[in-house]
Amino acid sequence: MDFIFAMAPQGGDGGGGFTGSLIMMAAIFAIFYFMILRPQQRRMKEREQMLSNVQKGDKIITSGGVHGTVVGVEDKTIILQVTDNVKLKVEKSAVASVVK
Repeated sequence: MDFIFAMAPQGGDGGGGFTGSLIMMAAIFAIFYFMILRPQQRRMKEREQMLSNVQKGDKIITSGGVHGTVVGVEDKTIILQVTDNVKLKVEKSAVASVVK
């Protein structure tokens, strides 16, 4: 049995493929930036702002699920009152949310 293979013609339009793939790569990068990187940067900025605005008297929830009231704020730590006689010193980075 003889098989006949059809082949694409060789030569000619080699430059158009590179330009097209370059445009595709730029489009993929733009989609990646606007769908993933930009929202992530915005969330990080909002979190940093929340942590810097924590002040005495705020009610917070830590990432471990501990609820309490802020009784002191230091550079990198927060003193959190959990009950009447229990105070915890936690890292600011452990704050998950501030309860309104």
